[in-house]
Amino acid sequence: MSTLALPPIVSITAAANADGISTVVCDARAYLDDRVGRDAYTAGHIPGARHLDLDDALAGEPAPGLGRHPLPAPEVFAAALSNAGIGADTTVLAYDDAGGMIAGRLVWMLRTLGQNAALLDGGIQAWDGEFEAGTPEVSAVDCPVRTFPSNATVDADEVEAFIASGGVVVDVRGPDRFAGTTEPIDPEAGHIAGAINAPFTDNLIDGRYRPIDELGAEYQARNISGDTIYYCGSGVSACHSMLAAEAAGLGRGRLYVGSWSGYCTRP
Repeated sequence: MSTLALPPIVSITAAANADGISTVVCDARAYLDDRVGRDAYTAGHIPGARHLDLDDALAGEPAPGLGRHPLPAPEVFAAALSNAGIGADTTVLAYDDAGGMIAGRLVWMLRTLGQNAALLDGGIQAWDGEFEAGTPEVSAVDCPVRTFPSNATVDADEVEAFIASGGVVVDVRGPDRFAGTTEPIDPEAGHIAGAINAPFTDNLIDGRYRPIDELGAEYQARNISGDTIYYCGSGVSACHSMLAAEAAGLGRGRLYVGSWSGYCTRP
């Protein structure tokens, strides 16, 4: 399996100059409105990119207590990678058109499994070449079924116990959703008691990550470390901040996959 030679976030220039054997570019565009990520992909994507759908490849079926985007079954994720021509030793460069909010989930999943993967900073907007339309033919490859390490994720009980012990739990949603003044998606508004708010959108300026050393200093000032637990609405955008923390040398932390959508619907 590939070692994690790439940092979790790379610029288009760094990606072009990186030595990578069997590198695959993945388009992970997905939307919360009526738009369809695969439609955007077929209309135009970075040449050679393969599309991995959030709901079909990067998440399992939503359920009360598990949230809107639980992790997929290991065999489902392995099959999606296989069909996209991605093996366990393939280096993956992922992008979206939302500052990395969606593609960060794919990168986090792969890096958690020990696979070399990076998020393209600036997403598809950073690409200044021609685009390719349609769906290219891809030959499937063997990709083993791998289980996500148990120490990479936590459940609701572990979140509450960690907060009670003085641990830092970060909610990366916007301040209005954190405060409970608005909730456009989930059945209840609010946040997990004891969590702090550090919106993932604060990681960005003009669609790209702010300087990592600057973000790292802000994270450190909030006592964010490798033990920190992150959550969002459904366990997707939280990965954006986890990659920033990893890039800053603070450790990747742990993901509460169910996030608020799972927490507020617990039986």
